[in-house]
Amino acid sequence: MLRKLVDYQKLDHQLAALLIETYPNGYGDDDIIIFKNLKGEIVEAVEIRTSDTIYLVKISKSLSNFIANFEENMEKELEDKESPILDESEHQDFELENSSENDAEELD
Repeated sequence: MLRKLVDYQKLDHQLAALLIETYPNGYGDDDIIIFKNLKGEIVEAVEIRTSDTIYLVKISKSLSNFIANFEENMEKELEDKESPILDESEHQDFELENSSENDAEELD
């Protein structure tokens, strides 16, 4: 089985959702894995598993905020992707401005 150490900020949406599913009420002391990395630094992480990989997600102060605000952040992100670039009123104004310029050129 493949093992990966990742920062929660670099998780894709699928792994982030799995993290939330695994720890819906946040993580506790029993969930934290502590080890030293190759540089000798102490790292704290929580584990999530897929069928072929064990991910150790590094803990930071903002991870608990991420878990707490995950649903709200996902809704905002989805809303941003669905919103049109131009509102209909802006689009109509643009067409009117172009037609006015064309009319002015025709008068000359």
